[in-house]
Amino acid sequence: MDLAALNAVATAMVAPGRGILAADESTGTIKKRFDVIGVENIEENRRDYRELLFRSAGGMEHISGVILFEETLYQSAVDGTPFVDLITRAGAIPGIKVDKGASKMAGFPGETITKGLDGLSKRLRKDYEQGARFAKWRAVIDIADGVPTWGAIKSNAHALARYAAICQQEQIVPIVEPEVLMDGAHDIDRCDEVTRWILQTTFQELYEQRVALEGMVLKPNMVVPGKKWQRPVSVQQVAERTIAALKATVPSAVPGIAYLSGGQSDEEATAHLDAMNKIGGFPWKMTFSYGRALQAAPQKAWAGKRENTAAAQAAFAHRARMNGLASLGQWSPDMERQQAA
Repeated sequence: MDLAALNAVATAMVAPGRGILAADESTGTIKKRFDVIGVENIEENRRDYRELLFRSAGGMEHISGVILFEETLYQSAVDGTPFVDLITRAGAIPGIKVDKGASKMAGFPGETITKGLDGLSKRLRKDYEQGARFAKWRAVIDIADGVPTWGAIKSNAHALARYAAICQQEQIVPIVEPEVLMDGAHDIDRCDEVTRWILQTTFQELYEQRVALEGMVLKPNMVVPGKKWQRPVSVQQVAERTIAALKATVPSAVPGIAYLSGGQSDEEATAHLDAMNKIGGFPWKMTFSYGRALQAAPQKAWAGKRENTAAAQAAFAHRARMNGLASLGQWSPDMERQQAA
């Protein structure tokens, strides 16, 4: 393992003013997105949509890395240019989602375990040859009555750590993503408690599995109440609770934190990231690794029509720029209103 090289990639992934585009939707997940905008879920449409993102100079200016689904990593643009080449030419780093999704966890009703460790080394070697320099693995932690349990927390943290160790062995930077879901009616205190629990356990497992923290990026949820919680919380509350939870659990050796949006609206995800960076005082770079919060607007503008490509690229560029500013603590709501005007 060349830790200096891994650290250089991890540091570039959280470069100031830039963040990570999560374009790693599986074929099934992208179908849900396409259904909303009335687009048929075929390879040609998936290619055309992702190509317009990667060719958006204004958007990619604020993107440090792109997480790809396996199909997309090995896909080429209409003119035959490999997507990995489009991404690297734009100054971003190609990455690959390598987990095989969450499945029901035997003996633990209502909880899941992420699969995909079998054959991971071999797949990563192939992905590295294709140009991938980082990977992503997502563990899903739900909050409900009696959930999560210690067994599910421990098992998912262990799988994350084994994945990360295998990635580093193959000279690929692991994005470690323990996501506490926003679903449910829990309050912000419960989210805080579970977030700290999964992060503490994950870093203990990373230590035990000999993962070099300097060669990874953390992708956590923000500390927010469940979607069904009735009382609003302020942007400042979310920012302060999230920073406090991470300061208590995440070692300073980690180069950076790239938050997931987790079902927040576009502007909510931007506002929360900005508020955290305005507070400052933390040892890591803090940026974004958003999927829907970057893509909902360009998907709506595109609607599967080539004549809408420029409008979709403009929408993507705007959201990428807003989040780039938020990663510096330089965003304001007025910027959103100016764009709308």
